[in-house]
Amino acid sequence: MNRISRRALLSASAAVAGASPLTAADEKKSPGQRLKVAIFSKHLRFLEGASLAEGAAALGFDGVDLAVRRGGHVEPDNVARDLPPLVSVIRSHGLQVPMLTTDIVFAETPYAEDILRTMAGLGIRYYRWGGLKYSATQPIAQQIAQWRPRVEKLAALNARYEVTAMYHTHSGAGLVGASIWDLHELLEGFDPQRVGVNYDVGHATVEGGLGGWINSFRISQPYLRGIAVKDFYWQKDARGRWRVAWQPIGHGMVHFPEFFGMVANSGFAGPLQLHFEYPLGGANDGKTTLTLPREEVFQAMREDLRQIRAYLREANLV
Repeated sequence: MNRISRRALLSASAAVAGASPLTAADEKKSPGQRLKVAIFSKHLRFLEGASLAEGAAALGFDGVDLAVRRGGHVEPDNVARDLPPLVSVIRSHGLQVPMLTTDIVFAETPYAEDILRTMAGLGIRYYRWGGLKYSATQPIAQQIAQWRPRVEKLAALNARYEVTAMYHTHSGAGLVGASIWDLHELLEGFDPQRVGVNYDVGHATVEGGLGGWINSFRISQPYLRGIAVKDFYWQKDARGRWRVAWQPIGHGMVHFPEFFGMVANSGFAGPLQLHFEYPLGGANDGKTTLTLPREEVFQAMREDLRQIRAYLREANLV
């Protein structure tokens, strides 16, 4: 991390001492409030410390979804030392830190409680969890039943720190949450303020391009706590196989006007994260060195943000 000023360190200490997880100003949201857009910090991995904050602010984002995981802006084993000053610097640039993206799978994940304790002290309420995979040797229903006691334990840990885990939905064979309906079975009966869903509309459209994403969004609503946005279309590779080709926002198959209309009707008010998965000089993969001019990368990010805000305006979400 770039050198952070002594003032930032002092501010961070004050934040840890005085912030409440449920009352911090940059985490308070209510239905109907303007949705604010955060950038997933993975895509700014080539920036550190104050440069990360300056870059996100200059791009026009409202906040940063901060990666606190191996290879992220904050390493989990150093979270108590490194997260508070970085959050302080980001907030000093007028940005929110509405959530963290973590490697937490269950309560037993190394450094899980350190992360929750530190984020709670900073008034950050939401974090991304997940990464479960099905075994082909057991029935799916049996595996879900086996995981539920561990979800219960994670929910109890979240309750202790008054934070919310949001299971991120990906697409792909064997991934828990790809169809999203399985998350309904996994989470049913648990407090959605403790374990919920981070609904990725891009991946949901990959899995259910015609109407599946509509139904999966509807069944997710009681547990919907976060939304991630990206776009894609199907494309044949050199061997004639159909592959997902990630695209800039508005250039793919995701039905954003319909989706954000549904979001508006749902009363959703949680963290909204913008991702950049299409080729972008390494920023798409979280590289620390870019192969494109930085301004070219920034311009693509600005255009995606502009397009998302246009969709939000159409849905009266800004």
